[in-house]
Amino acid sequence: MNQTMKATVATGYGSPEVLQLQVVTRPTPKPNEVLVRVMTSAATTADAMMRTGKPYIARLFVGLFKPKKPISGTGFAGVVEQAGEAVKDFKVGDRVFGETTFGFSSNAEYLTISEDGVILPMPENLDFSEAANFCDGHLTSFNFLIEIAKIEAGQKVLINGASGSLGTSAIQIAKHMGAQVTAVCSGRNIGLVQSLGADQVVDYQQKDFTKSKDSYDFVYDTIGKSSFSACKNILSENGVYLSPVLKFPLLLQMVKTSFFGQKKAKFEATGANKEEKLRGLLSEVLDIYKEGRLKTVIDRQFPLEKVAEAHRYIDSGHKRGNVVIVTS
Repeated sequence: MNQTMKATVATGYGSPEVLQLQVVTRPTPKPNEVLVRVMTSAATTADAMMRTGKPYIARLFVGLFKPKKPISGTGFAGVVEQAGEAVKDFKVGDRVFGETTFGFSSNAEYLTISEDGVILPMPENLDFSEAANFCDGHLTSFNFLIEIAKIEAGQKVLINGASGSLGTSAIQIAKHMGAQVTAVCSGRNIGLVQSLGADQVVDYQQKDFTKSKDSYDFVYDTIGKSSFSACKNILSENGVYLSPVLKFPLLLQMVKTSFFGQKKAKFEATGANKEEKLRGLLSEVLDIYKEGRLKTVIDRQFPLEKVAEAHRYIDSGHKRGNVVIVTS
């Protein structure tokens, strides 16, 4: 058996050029792990941010001067190639998908993951391209809207960055819960967000949504381009500003609003949750998919050799939905 593989390695923090295709040692599964032959993996906005090493506070977890886990990527879908001797729930040949969280390493031909990690069997009607991105847009937006916001039928939700991976998922999840959805995106993506169920659409190139006369129970800023301060006037009496993008002002507003005022600012790094919780949330997301209520919007697919090019495209800010890395 060949003991090497191709993988995209981050040689440091910086521009997409730090991502290089290299031949590295193929991982060996521990007794409680499976070796997965990766068919597809994800390239996400979060991956691109981590590649830059910003915000700097993130380096406390992923490496001060260069990534501790140099192989990029977290979302994956593939086939079990080998199972450790203690593995009970998976066998060779099983189609699986999931997320390596702070283990990274998915932009490669193979990866290892604990059977107790964020990994599930793939339903027969779910293809590899869709599955690789489930833990970015779908899982993150489900966590924010269902676990953190606890949205209810009839509530009004505004989604900024509605045409991205988190935004396209958020529209569908919010509608699934019976919420009224206002989507903020560029004019070219209006048709896309309407097709996913958005009740109203704001073209940010034509109108500043923070100056709206309407009020919202939740503003879900998927791209962190706005702020709690800017959105405060459009929040309802007990409204909440939510964002998965941590910036220092948001951190301050989280602390301040936790003590003062009825309107709140909230952030959470979904991937920092315990793996048991994430796996449970992923199962719930999968149930919505099985009901036919959740589509994965795929923008472009790149081969493993062109992960740097995929990151350049993400950095351009024009990504619609998800970007997939095709390995096999």
